[in-house]
Amino acid sequence: MKLVELTAYLESIAPLSYQEDYDNSGLIVGNGNQEITQGLISLDCTEAVVDEAIRTGCQIVISHHPIVFKGLKKFNGKTYVERVVEKAIRHNIALYAIHTNLDNVMDGVNARICQTLELKNSRILSAKSGILKKLVTYAPVSHAEAVRNALFKAGAGHIGNYSECSFNAEGKGTFKGEEGTDPYVGEVGHRHTESEVRIETIYPAYLESKILMGLFLSHPYEEVAYDLYMLTNQHQEVGSGMVGELETPLSETDFLRHLKEKMNAAVVRHTALTGKMVKKVAVCGGSGGFLLKQAIAAGADVFVTADYKYHEFFDAEGKIVIADIGHFESEQFTQHLLYEIIQKKFSNFAVRLTEINTNPIKYFI
Repeated sequence: MKLVELTAYLESIAPLSYQEDYDNSGLIVGNGNQEITQGLISLDCTEAVVDEAIRTGCQIVISHHPIVFKGLKKFNGKTYVERVVEKAIRHNIALYAIHTNLDNVMDGVNARICQTLELKNSRILSAKSGILKKLVTYAPVSHAEAVRNALFKAGAGHIGNYSECSFNAEGKGTFKGEEGTDPYVGEVGHRHTESEVRIETIYPAYLESKILMGLFLSHPYEEVAYDLYMLTNQHQEVGSGMVGELETPLSETDFLRHLKEKMNAAVVRHTALTGKMVKKVAVCGGSGGFLLKQAIAAGADVFVTADYKYHEFFDAEGKIVIADIGHFESEQFTQHLLYEIIQKKFSNFAVRLTEINTNPIKYFI
């Protein structure tokens, strides 16, 4: 298949607009029209991983972390980033990253951590705002249902676990077609009054062009009246971290053992134990220290994340147990998540997990 078929599908699950401002997710090296038959999945895109792709005949490396975060000004092989990009280009291997956009979706990286830790009733810890919009349009009563159906098919009208959500109010619309027009109803040069339905529905901003195309193709009028509004509402299915509950509460010590075993962690760095039972657990793959206040506000007993600095541990202040399991350890199962996502859609596309442990941190035990 063409590379663009794979990337378009991945971006339908984790839209690029959901990534953080500092990130560089998406197609880093490669051409969308490139033919691909097999791919390699890895948490990181290192030189050894690209060598593995060459050796196994893979035309694309799909990694969680982007190899390039900032613009490259020189390609002289002095850094590992330059060497990886150069080698990928020389061997016609595409490099694709799906990073914080996969972190921020409901069934992404943090959901896989919750599943691994056997947490129930999981939800987004810190929902994002400013990514929802509202469409208001007016259609003749005779075509209102067709317009609604087209908008829903394009992806509008989803609120939580509800779909095809809209508000509708009937009223009277007026218009007069001037010279050169071909109105669907009424006569040129005469004001016409038509019974219409005001249709309101919400949609994620990244779907706007698809939503508008559905509107224009389903609407009978030559000129379609519509308004677009940016909403400040939080999108409850998009955001950072997650919080869930253990089916059976555990002591803090037993939970730390459970955490270490399930996440294959060599060591768990943690703050002082509070003596409480652990029921609610907040998680964030990678560097999640910025979510500590939200974890406490959510009533979490433990916050599982990575990359905590010495002085940041003091911020727990006895309100919560911070458990740092390491960056690689917190996100390692992302590789399996990507494998399942791709295999489910493209059963004939050969995809494999890297055999290389890309964790740059080693432990002397």
